[in-house]
Amino acid sequence: MNIQTQIVENLQKIVGVQNISVSTADRITHSYDATQQKHLPDIVVYAENTGQVSDVMKLANENRIPVLPRGAGSGFTGGTLPIHGGIVLVLTRMDSILDIDTENLVAVVEPGVVTAELQRQVEKLGLFYPPDPASKEFSTMGGNVAECAGGPRCVKYGVTKDYIMGLEVVTPAGEVLTTGGETLKNVVGYDLTKLFVGSEGTLGIVTKIIVKLLPKPEAKKTMLVQFTTIDGAAQSVSAIVGAKIIPTTLEFMDAATIGCIRDVSTIPIAEECKAILIIEVDGEQDVLGRQAAKILSVIEPFGILDTRIAETHEESEEIWQVRRIVSPSLRKVNPDKFNEDIVVPRSKVPDMIRALEALSEEYGVPIVNFGHAGDGNIHVNAMVDLAVEGMEEKVEELMARIFQAAVDLRGAISGEHGIGTSKARFMNMEYDRTTIDYMQRIKKVWDPNNILNPGKIFLEHYPETGTERQAGQ
Repeated sequence: MNIQTQIVENLQKIVGVQNISVSTADRITHSYDATQQKHLPDIVVYAENTGQVSDVMKLANENRIPVLPRGAGSGFTGGTLPIHGGIVLVLTRMDSILDIDTENLVAVVEPGVVTAELQRQVEKLGLFYPPDPASKEFSTMGGNVAECAGGPRCVKYGVTKDYIMGLEVVTPAGEVLTTGGETLKNVVGYDLTKLFVGSEGTLGIVTKIIVKLLPKPEAKKTMLVQFTTIDGAAQSVSAIVGAKIIPTTLEFMDAATIGCIRDVSTIPIAEECKAILIIEVDGEQDVLGRQAAKILSVIEPFGILDTRIAETHEESEEIWQVRRIVSPSLRKVNPDKFNEDIVVPRSKVPDMIRALEALSEEYGVPIVNFGHAGDGNIHVNAMVDLAVEGMEEKVEELMARIFQAAVDLRGAISGEHGIGTSKARFMNMEYDRTTIDYMQRIKKVWDPNNILNPGKIFLEHYPETGTERQAGQ
């Protein structure tokens, strides 16, 4: 759509001339996310406070203009793509940490605060904000709320929704409401906070976030264990949890991943190694040694080739570097990557890996897998060359098979990346028509004019009931 001059002038009155851009460069900058798909907005608006967000939404709602709230734009499923043009409302200038309450272990932040910066600031005070998405050095708290971001530490500490105590939200009609609060107990009315967390910017725009903090763990201990089989690694995960030890992280890499990093890892990886676990525990210093010894004892029967235990911060970082080099190493396989984040019960990880290996062979597409073994969240990377004729269609069919395999194992099509546009057509694999219909009714109640991030999460019609079409088209 093309935004009329009068609308632009009204927006300038709301946020100031300096906070609006219709330049091609700025529109392109805000046209894509990690999917690398591009959809140009008509205008980019930078908000500096809640009042501006409210007034922008009132204007947009009156004129039926699509609005896409945006932080760092680092998502993997198209959630921040302005597929219908309109206004991209950028919240990165709302980046203040408003309060850190060391007595009640609560922080209040604006949506543009970078996740890692919040972590650094609270840790200076001996506190801890656990959610740690891989993008934490640039992703914003508002985006984390929108996607319910996870990360390696969630096996012990949970995900973003477990730390959001309350929100300030601007509705599509421009109304400002608050949910939850700064108390740990609150059962007044419906839990609207949880409704907004993970809603991918389709129900409201978060302008203030109240988060729960924890005392910072005294110390941590990191281990890297090499296994002869993926089954041995998975059995080890179950054995660790069964021994009543909940590690901070339980990261795994499969044989295909190991093949990508073996030559560049500073830690030698045996040729016979078919799986790696990175295990980290945290807590009181005098307890960690006993926990590490108990972990090694319970996993000993499961085909261990080698174990490395970090004794210093530098050695811990060397272990984590093995995990960090995975993504940049994948391009050795093929130039283009399709990255998905399925999740299955952790006991089903070996079954899922075998299903992925079979699909890789059937389609002739290399699939590299790694992720969070402690919660069954597998990052599936189909490595292809899109210059090959018909490859994109082949990958689309392959992804459908992968999602169905995850659901068949009582899993889900996304663990932390969300649905956005890229997974909308697969929602009916996981939920029946009635469940999806009730979700869409909620969207209709909050956003009757369908202006807030339209075309995300849902299809208007699903294959079994009619022709596929993005909602809002």
